Amino acid sequence: MYAKCFKRIIDFIVSLIGLAVLSPVFLILMVLGAVKMKGNPFFTQLRPGKDEKIFRLIKFRTMTCEKDANGNLLPDEKRLTKYGKLLRSTSLDELPELLNIIKGDMALVGPRPQLVRDMVFMTKEQRVRHSVRPGLTGLAQVSGRNNITWEQKLEYDLSYIHSGITLWGDIKILFMTVGKVFRREDTVREGTVSDMDFGDYLLKKGEVTEEIYQERQKEAKELMRV
Repeated sequence: MYAKCFKRIIDFIVSLIGLAVLSPVFLILMVLGAVKMKGNPFFTQLRPGKDEKIFRLIKFRTMTCEKDANGNLLPDEKRLTKYGKLLRSTSLDELPELLNIIKGDMALVGPRPQLVRDMVFMTKEQRVRHSVRPGLTGLAQVSGRNNITWEQKLEYDLSYIHSGITLWGDIKILFMTVGKVFRREDTVREGTVSDMDFGDYLLKKGEVTEEIYQERQKEAKELMRV
């Protein structure tokens, strides 16, 4: 009953209140972001949502748009600013996702929305994670977040769904998330700036061929054109 009827109502009300309470912080970060990033403080990206419907995720920008002489974006580690690192370590870059929750694209708790190019490499069973709204936080995030393997992340996502979505379970995950944020744990994989895409991870492990890798990258691009 909670998952089907009340979860969406609670998500909407809590996110609306949260956005109202945090609106001064939101406005300050908008201004700071515009100055630090020399332009648009927001970063948007297409992600797969419930039933694999593509939506536009909203975050505060943590990296610049600097490009090389050929017009290609510079590596993440060169574009990530000190301000961006602070946003990531405090998870403040995720604050605009409250707008996604209010709109209905996301929930407070659920599997984190991965990239479209990650989704196309998932198995049929792993893609069951898209049978519910993606979350601002989730079981994988409080169980290691970026310091666990891709397989473990996806297993936690499925466990959240298969074990039964409950109000108490969601509250527990939210409180655990607050603790993680205050301790600034697992915000990025140790020794890295950005985590590896699922397809790159599988290719590196030799679990997909270069041919299959390229085919699925094309599939992802087609899905984002819809």
